[in-house]
Amino acid sequence: MQQRNIGKVLLGALFVVLLSACSPFSKLQKSGTDDEKYKGAVEYYKKSDWYRAGLLFEELIPVLKGSNESEMAQFYYAYTQYHQQQYLLSATLFKKFYETFARSEHAQEAMYMYAFSLYKDTPSFNLDQSNTLTATSALQDFVNAYPDSQYKDECTRMILELRKKLERKAYEKAKLYYKTSGFNIASYKSSVISIENFQKEFPDSEYNEELAFLKVDAEFSLAQNSLETKQKERYQEAINYHQAFIDKYPNSRFLKQSEKMYETSQKELERLVKEEQAREKEKEKLKNPDANRPAKVTAANQK
Repeated sequence: MQQRNIGKVLLGALFVVLLSACSPFSKLQKSGTDDEKYKGAVEYYKKSDWYRAGLLFEELIPVLKGSNESEMAQFYYAYTQYHQQQYLLSATLFKKFYETFARSEHAQEAMYMYAFSLYKDTPSFNLDQSNTLTATSALQDFVNAYPDSQYKDECTRMILELRKKLERKAYEKAKLYYKTSGFNIASYKSSVISIENFQKEFPDSEYNEELAFLKVDAEFSLAQNSLETKQKERYQEAINYHQAFIDKYPNSRFLKQSEKMYETSQKELERLVKEEQAREKEKEKLKNPDANRPAKVTAANQK
């Protein structure tokens, strides 16, 4: 019984193969002329049969080089890959098109589709954002090249969306350094640097209030865990960061926490300054041991 079922499956598969071999597409691909294949590819394209149209255009492009059909074959082929969600390939093909046919009436659209294909291939914010940077650059290049294009507003929208993705990635990176900073001094330093880089790159970000507070916290923690020779400088930095924080966010929900670190930093700074002054006095005593001794009483002095 089982062998009979297997036989039916194999027979069905063979029937599908034979049917495919006898299909109009198969006949066209095997024995059609270049002109017939081109017309067939255009028909499949119009029917949104991207796979078959793509196979035919891919085959035709090398042999159509220099002909009137070459330009449109390459343009259509790029679109067949885009519609099959092969975005990196379609980006490559659209870029090649507008570089090869710079004077074509389709050059502007091809440049837009190059950037749009890259946009479609960008990953979620938690992954590597190299492609996002490339897509953002391509979209901006298009807007610069065609400031009056019908695609301008859409490009601007996509650029803002991608910048939000980069912003979220940078925010999560800064937070990650902060979360792991309890493990070593280097992470405290990296946290502060990462936050400062974020503030420079995204000055209007909604995350800046939180990160400004975390910078105070990270620098304060860095000072606490540093060698005493480094503490004075780092507590002073924590104080500076706190003052900048309250100047910009006087009603922040993090205000009380920041003020506690500020007060502790001031006390520690005062302690360190006193200890430094005491050490300096000791050094002076060692340099001039006679300076603090009482004068000798002599007969001359008693007169």
